[in-house]
Amino acid sequence: MEQYLSKQGTHYAADDHDQERMERLPRCIEIPSDGTDVWEINTNLLKFEDKVGSGSFGDLYKGTYCSQVVAIKVLKPELTNTDMLREFAQEVYIMRKIRHRNVVQFIGACTRPPNPCIVTEFMSRGSLYDFLHKQRGVFKLPSLLKVAIDVSKGMNYLHQNNIIHRDLKTANLLMDENEVVKVADFGVARVKIQSGVMTAETGTYRWMAPEIIEHKPYDQKADVFSFGITLWELLTRELPYSYLTPLQAAVGVVQKGLRPTIPKSTHPRLSELLQRCWQQDPKDRPEFSEIIEILQLIAKEVVDEKANNHKDKSPHGFLSTFKWGHH
Repeated sequence: MEQYLSKQGTHYAADDHDQERMERLPRCIEIPSDGTDVWEINTNLLKFEDKVGSGSFGDLYKGTYCSQVVAIKVLKPELTNTDMLREFAQEVYIMRKIRHRNVVQFIGACTRPPNPCIVTEFMSRGSLYDFLHKQRGVFKLPSLLKVAIDVSKGMNYLHQNNIIHRDLKTANLLMDENEVVKVADFGVARVKIQSGVMTAETGTYRWMAPEIIEHKPYDQKADVFSFGITLWELLTRELPYSYLTPLQAAVGVVQKGLRPTIPKSTHPRLSELLQRCWQQDPKDRPEFSEIIEILQLIAKEVVDEKANNHKDKSPHGFLSTFKWGHH
Protein backbone atom coordinates (compact mmCIF):
# COMPACT_ATOMS: atom_id res chain seq x y z
CA MET A 1 0.00 0.00 0.00
CA GLU A 2 1.28 3.43 -0.84
CA GLN A 3 1.51 6.24 1.71
CA TYR A 4 1.28 9.84 0.65
CA LEU A 5 3.29 12.45 2.51
CA SER A 6 2.19 16.02 1.94
CA LYS A 7 4.57 18.94 2.14
CA GLN A 8 3.45 22.42 1.15
CA GLY A 9 0.84 21.03 -1.21
CA THR A 10 3.19 18.57 -2.95
CA HIS A 11 2.48 14.85 -2.58
CA TYR A 12 5.24 12.30 -2.31
CA ALA A 13 4.54 8.58 -2.72
CA ALA A 14 6.35 6.19 -0.39
CA ASP A 15 6.49 2.64 -1.78
CA ASP A 16 7.01 -0.55 0.23
CA HIS A 17 10.78 -0.37 -0.25
CA ASP A 18 10.94 3.15 1.20
CA GLN A 19 8.68 2.13 4.06
CA GLU A 20 10.94 -0.79 4.92
CA ARG A 21 14.04 1.43 4.79
CA MET A 22 12.43 4.03 7.06
CA GLU A 23 11.51 1.37 9.61
CA ARG A 24 15.17 0.34 9.83
CA LEU A 25 16.21 3.88 10.80
CA PRO A 26 16.69 4.68 14.52
CA ARG A 27 13.73 6.28 16.29
CA CYS A 28 15.80 9.35 17.09
CA ILE A 29 19.09 10.88 16.05
CA GLU A 30 21.72 10.49 18.74
CA ILE A 31 24.11 13.40 19.07
CA PRO A 32 27.63 12.31 20.07
CA SER A 33 28.76 13.49 23.51
CA ASP A 34 32.29 14.49 24.36
CA GLY A 35 31.62 14.10 28.08
CA THR A 36 31.45 17.80 28.88
CA ASP A 37 28.39 19.77 29.99
CA VAL A 38 27.31 22.25 27.36
CA TRP A 39 26.51 24.83 30.00
CA GLU A 40 29.86 24.63 31.81
CA ILE A 41 31.69 27.87 31.00
CA ASN A 42 35.40 27.98 30.34
CA THR A 43 36.39 31.01 32.43
CA ASN A 44 39.28 31.68 30.07
CA LEU A 45 36.68 32.71 27.49
CA LEU A 46 35.05 35.17 29.90
CA LYS A 47 36.19 38.78 29.77
CA PHE A 48 35.19 40.94 32.72
CA GLU A 49 34.49 44.60 32.09
CA ASP A 50 32.57 46.95 34.40
CA LYS A 51 31.19 45.99 37.79
CA VAL A 52 27.53 46.95 37.53
CA GLY A 53 26.15 45.83 40.88
CA SER A 54 26.48 43.72 43.98
CA GLY A 55 24.18 41.87 46.33
CA SER A 56 24.17 39.39 49.17
CA PHE A 57 25.06 36.63 46.68
CA GLY A 58 28.11 38.34 45.21
CA ASP A 59 29.03 40.80 42.48
CA LEU A 60 27.57 41.45 39.04
CA TYR A 61 29.77 42.35 36.08
CA LYS A 62 29.24 43.30 32.48
CA GLY A 63 31.51 41.29 30.24
CA THR A 64 31.80 39.22 27.10
CA TYR A 65 31.70 35.51 26.41
CA CYS A 66 32.66 34.36 22.92
CA SER A 67 32.12 37.95 21.70
CA GLN A 68 28.60 38.12 23.17
CA VAL A 69 27.88 40.83 25.74
CA VAL A 70 26.86 39.07 28.95
CA ALA A 71 26.15 39.61 32.63
CA ILE A 72 28.39 37.65 35.00
CA LYS A 73 27.32 36.99 38.59
CA VAL A 74 30.21 35.87 40.74
CA LEU A 75 29.59 34.31 44.15
CA LYS A 76 31.47 35.93 47.00
CA PRO A 77 34.41 33.74 48.09
CA GLU A 78 33.31 33.88 51.74
CA LEU A 79 29.96 32.32 50.78
CA THR A 80 31.52 29.54 48.78
CA ASN A 81 31.30 26.33 50.78
CA THR A 82 30.36 22.76 49.92
CA ASP A 83 26.65 23.26 50.58
CA MET A 84 26.51 26.47 48.58
CA LEU A 85 28.24 24.85 45.62
CA ARG A 86 25.82 21.92 45.71
CA GLU A 87 22.81 24.25 45.77
CA PHE A 88 24.41 26.41 43.11
CA ALA A 89 24.75 23.36 40.85
CA GLN A 90 21.10 22.44 41.46
CA GLU A 91 20.06 25.90 40.35
CA VAL A 92 22.13 25.64 37.19
CA TYR A 93 20.42 22.31 36.51
CA ILE A 94 17.05 24.10 36.63
CA MET A 95 18.11 27.27 34.82
CA ARG A 96 19.70 25.51 31.87
CA LYS A 97 16.29 24.19 30.78
CA ILE A 98 14.51 27.53 30.89
CA ARG A 99 13.90 29.49 27.71
CA HIS A 100 11.27 32.19 27.42
CA ARG A 101 11.07 35.68 25.95
CA ASN A 102 10.28 37.14 29.38
CA VAL A 103 12.90 35.31 31.42
CA VAL A 104 16.53 36.44 31.34
CA GLN A 105 18.37 33.88 29.24
CA PHE A 106 20.85 31.62 30.99
CA ILE A 107 24.01 31.15 28.91
CA GLY A 108 26.18 29.05 31.17
CA ALA A 109 27.94 28.73 34.49
CA CYS A 110 31.20 27.86 36.10
CA THR A 111 30.59 25.55 39.05
CA ARG A 112 34.25 25.02 39.87
CA PRO A 113 35.98 26.89 42.72
CA PRO A 114 37.39 29.39 43.43
CA ASN A 115 34.94 31.64 41.55
CA PRO A 116 31.61 30.00 40.77
CA CYS A 117 29.62 32.23 38.46
CA ILE A 118 26.44 32.35 36.41
CA VAL A 119 26.45 33.93 32.95
CA THR A 120 23.27 35.36 31.44
CA GLU A 121 22.30 37.71 28.64
CA PHE A 122 23.08 41.34 29.44
CA MET A 123 20.05 43.57 29.93
CA SER A 124 21.14 47.01 28.77
CA ARG A 125 18.28 49.04 30.25
CA GLY A 126 18.83 47.74 33.77
CA SER A 127 16.26 47.01 36.46
CA LEU A 128 12.79 48.46 36.86
CA TYR A 129 13.82 49.42 40.40
CA ASP A 130 16.56 51.70 39.08
CA PHE A 131 14.26 53.08 36.39
CA LEU A 132 11.59 53.99 38.96
CA HIS A 133 13.65 55.08 41.94
CA LYS A 134 17.01 56.26 40.60
CA GLN A 135 16.12 57.59 37.15
CA ARG A 136 12.69 58.71 38.41
CA GLY A 137 11.14 57.15 35.32
CA VAL A 138 7.40 57.11 34.71
CA PHE A 139 5.31 54.44 33.02
CA LYS A 140 2.15 55.72 31.39
CA LEU A 141 -0.71 53.27 31.77
CA PRO A 142 -0.38 51.50 28.37
CA SER A 143 3.34 50.97 28.94
CA LEU A 144 2.78 49.91 32.55
CA LEU A 145 0.32 47.27 31.37
CA LYS A 146 2.79 46.06 28.74
CA VAL A 147 5.46 45.69 31.44
CA ALA A 148 3.02 43.88 33.75
CA ILE A 149 2.04 41.50 30.94
CA ASP A 150 5.71 40.78 30.20
CA VAL A 151 6.34 39.94 33.86
CA SER A 152 3.18 37.83 34.10
CA LYS A 153 4.11 35.80 31.02
CA GLY A 154 7.58 35.13 32.39
CA MET A 155 6.20 34.13 35.78
CA ASN A 156 3.50 31.97 34.22
CA TYR A 157 6.20 30.10 32.29
CA LEU A 158 8.25 29.55 35.46
CA HIS A 159 5.20 28.27 37.33
CA GLN A 160 4.32 25.93 34.47
CA ASN A 161 7.81 24.51 34.95
CA ASN A 162 7.30 24.17 38.73
CA ILE A 163 9.68 26.97 39.58
CA ILE A 164 8.76 29.37 42.37
CA HIS A 165 10.71 32.61 42.15
CA ARG A 166 10.35 33.58 45.83
CA ASP A 167 12.03 36.96 45.38
CA LEU A 168 9.93 38.76 42.78
CA LYS A 169 10.47 42.52 42.98
CA THR A 170 11.38 45.41 40.69
CA ALA A 171 15.11 44.91 41.34
CA ASN A 172 14.80 41.46 39.75
CA LEU A 173 12.92 42.65 36.67
CA LEU A 174 15.26 43.74 33.90
CA MET A 175 14.65 45.54 30.61
CA ASP A 176 16.49 45.00 27.33
CA GLU A 177 17.21 47.50 24.58
CA ASN A 178 13.80 46.81 23.02
CA GLU A 179 11.99 47.56 26.30
CA VAL A 180 11.08 43.91 26.78
CA VAL A 181 10.94 43.15 30.51
CA LYS A 182 12.31 39.84 31.77
CA VAL A 183 12.31 38.05 35.11
CA ALA A 184 15.78 37.56 36.55
CA ASP A 185 17.56 36.08 39.55
CA PHE A 186 15.13 33.26 40.26
CA GLY A 187 18.05 30.85 40.52
CA VAL A 188 20.12 32.88 42.91
CA ALA A 189 17.04 33.77 44.95
CA ARG A 190 16.46 30.10 45.56
CA VAL A 191 20.05 29.60 46.62
CA LYS A 192 19.77 32.55 48.98
CA ILE A 193 16.72 31.15 50.72
CA GLN A 194 18.06 27.62 51.05
CA SER A 195 21.28 28.97 52.48
CA GLY A 196 19.54 31.22 54.99
CA VAL A 197 21.14 34.30 53.43
CA MET A 198 17.85 36.18 53.10
CA THR A 199 17.35 38.54 56.04
CA ALA A 200 15.29 41.59 56.92
CA GLU A 201 18.20 43.77 55.90
CA THR A 202 17.94 42.79 52.24
CA GLY A 203 14.72 44.76 51.97
CA THR A 204 13.01 41.81 50.31
CA TYR A 205 10.42 41.72 53.09
CA ARG A 206 8.67 44.67 51.44
CA TRP A 207 7.51 42.40 48.60
CA MET A 208 7.29 39.11 50.47
CA ALA A 209 4.12 37.07 50.96
CA PRO A 210 2.97 36.65 54.58
CA GLU A 211 3.29 32.86 54.45
CA ILE A 212 6.98 33.14 53.52
CA ILE A 213 7.60 35.74 56.22
CA GLU A 214 6.07 33.36 58.77
CA HIS A 215 8.09 30.39 57.46
CA LYS A 216 4.89 28.55 56.64
CA PRO A 217 4.57 26.13 53.71
CA TYR A 218 4.04 28.07 50.50
CA ASP A 219 3.49 27.49 46.81
CA GLN A 220 3.55 29.53 43.60
CA LYS A 221 0.84 31.85 44.96
CA ALA A 222 3.57 33.51 47.06
CA ASP A 223 4.90 34.94 43.79
CA VAL A 224 1.45 36.30 42.96
CA PHE A 225 1.46 38.29 46.22
CA SER A 226 4.87 39.75 45.35
CA PHE A 227 3.62 40.56 41.86
CA GLY A 228 0.75 42.56 43.37
CA ILE A 229 3.17 44.65 45.42
CA THR A 230 5.41 45.08 42.37
CA LEU A 231 2.47 46.20 40.23
CA TRP A 232 1.54 48.78 42.87
CA GLU A 233 5.14 50.01 42.82
CA LEU A 234 5.05 50.42 39.03
CA LEU A 235 1.79 52.32 39.38
CA THR A 236 2.85 54.70 42.15
CA ARG A 237 6.64 54.83 41.62
CA GLU A 238 6.96 54.54 45.40
CA LEU A 239 8.84 52.03 47.53
CA PRO A 240 6.32 49.76 49.31
CA TYR A 241 5.86 50.86 52.94
CA SER A 242 8.64 53.44 52.55
CA TYR A 243 7.73 54.90 55.96
CA LEU A 244 8.60 51.58 57.66
CA THR A 245 11.74 49.48 58.01
CA PRO A 246 11.59 46.15 56.14
CA LEU A 247 11.04 44.32 59.43
CA GLN A 248 8.24 46.67 60.51
CA ALA A 249 6.60 46.17 57.12
CA ALA A 250 6.82 42.40 57.52
CA VAL A 251 5.18 42.52 60.96
CA GLY A 252 2.43 44.78 59.61
CA VAL A 253 1.73 42.52 56.63
CA VAL A 254 1.48 39.39 58.77
CA GLN A 255 -0.15 40.64 61.97
CA LYS A 256 -2.24 43.60 60.81
CA GLY A 257 -3.01 42.75 57.19
CA LEU A 258 -1.06 45.83 56.09
CA ARG A 259 -1.16 46.57 52.35
CA PRO A 260 -0.12 49.56 50.22
CA THR A 261 -2.74 52.25 49.60
CA ILE A 262 -4.14 52.11 46.07
CA PRO A 263 -4.49 55.59 44.50
CA LYS A 264 -8.12 56.58 43.87
CA SER A 265 -7.30 57.39 40.24
CA THR A 266 -6.31 53.76 39.54
CA HIS A 267 -8.21 51.94 36.77
CA PRO A 268 -11.01 49.99 38.57
CA ARG A 269 -10.03 46.63 37.06
CA LEU A 270 -6.40 47.21 37.99
CA SER A 271 -7.38 48.14 41.53
CA GLU A 272 -9.42 44.94 41.82
CA LEU A 273 -6.50 42.88 40.47
CA LEU A 274 -4.09 44.35 43.02
CA GLN A 275 -6.40 43.46 45.88
CA ARG A 276 -6.86 39.92 44.61
CA CYS A 277 -3.11 39.40 44.22
CA TRP A 278 -2.29 40.37 47.79
CA GLN A 279 -5.05 38.44 49.55
CA GLN A 280 -3.88 36.98 52.86
CA ASP A 281 -5.09 33.49 51.90
CA PRO A 282 -3.00 32.19 48.96
CA LYS A 283 -5.99 30.25 47.61
CA ASP A 284 -7.80 33.55 47.00
CA ARG A 285 -5.04 34.87 44.73
CA PRO A 286 -5.32 34.35 40.95
CA GLU A 287 -2.95 32.26 38.85
CA PHE A 288 -0.67 34.11 36.44
CA SER A 289 -2.60 32.67 33.49
CA GLU A 290 -5.67 34.57 34.70
CA ILE A 291 -3.61 37.68 35.51
CA ILE A 292 -2.38 37.78 31.89
CA GLU A 293 -5.96 37.67 30.60
CA ILE A 294 -7.07 40.45 32.96
CA LEU A 295 -4.13 42.70 32.06
CA GLN A 296 -4.64 42.13 28.33
CA LEU A 297 -8.32 43.01 28.70
CA ILE A 298 -7.46 46.23 30.56
CA ALA A 299 -4.81 47.07 27.95
CA LYS A 300 -7.33 46.64 25.14
CA GLU A 301 -9.85 48.85 26.95
CA VAL A 302 -7.22 51.55 27.50
CA VAL A 303 -6.11 51.50 23.86
CA ASP A 304 -9.71 51.54 22.59
CA GLU A 305 -10.63 54.39 24.91
CA LYS A 306 -7.57 56.37 23.87
CA ALA A 307 -8.27 55.73 20.19
CA ASN A 308 -11.89 56.83 20.56
CA ASN A 309 -10.91 60.00 22.41
CA HIS A 310 -8.26 60.75 19.82
CA LYS A 311 -10.71 60.11 17.00
CA ASP A 312 -13.18 62.56 18.51
CA LYS A 313 -10.57 65.29 18.89
CA SER A 314 -8.46 64.72 15.79
CA PRO A 315 -9.30 66.07 12.34
CA HIS A 316 -7.73 62.91 10.91
CA GLY A 317 -10.25 60.63 12.60
CA PHE A 318 -9.49 56.94 12.33
CA LEU A 319 -6.19 57.61 10.56
CA SER A 320 -4.72 58.79 13.85
CA THR A 321 -2.32 56.41 15.50
CA PHE A 322 -1.75 55.50 19.11
CA LYS A 323 1.83 55.14 20.18
CA TRP A 324 3.03 53.01 23.07
CA GLY A 325 6.01 54.10 25.07
CA HIS A 326 7.19 55.37 28.40
CA HIS A 327 8.63 58.71 29.31
